[in-house]
Amino acid sequence: MNEEKKKLLRSVFVPVIFIFILFVIEIFQKLTGINLTIYGLYPHKISGLIGIAAAPLLHVSYGHLISNSIPLLLIGVGIAYFYPSSANKIFLLVYLIPGIFVWLTGRPAYHVGASGIDYGLVTFSFFSGLIRRDTRSIALALIVTFLYGGLVWGIFPQAGAISWEYHLFGSLTGIFCAVIFKKSDPYKKYDWEDEEETGDD
Repeated sequence: MNEEKKKLLRSVFVPVIFIFILFVIEIFQKLTGINLTIYGLYPHKISGLIGIAAAPLLHVSYGHLISNSIPLLLIGVGIAYFYPSSANKIFLLVYLIPGIFVWLTGRPAYHVGASGIDYGLVTFSFFSGLIRRDTRSIALALIVTFLYGGLVWGIFPQAGAISWEYHLFGSLTGIFCAVIFKKSDPYKKYDWEDEEETGDD
């Protein structure tokens, strides 16, 4: 097996395992009738602090889970492939930091789902691409945003049960990660990219 295939397999491993865990939890809820979303993040309550760790693992339906899992798989694999030395640190930060700020400032309701992670990873990919002038990272973020539909509008207050707060703080965490990891995993340009920048007079 060549090095590129090994790198791709390593990139797939963590996102797939994480999504597998999400499905196991959701299937457990459906088979047992136990509603685990009561362990979601509830702002301003001490009992709701457990949700900082638990909320991204919990979903209200299979539809909710699938809508979060598809972009998570795509952007997760992409970041793990392009940023192998910092991907796990980035994932941990976008997993935990948004929940802390949602607990501090969010509406009094249960906030659950992995969409905050999605927003954090997509935003990281886009802004990291801008900072590094990495067209691969920008393209990945734009593709996921296109496939995910209303990703951009999800950070704004809206009616209903959608946790726009998680989306907002996930996005801000992604930008934060793009800045602090800007020197990690340096982008190696291909020769043809340098030629395009130089141009022919």
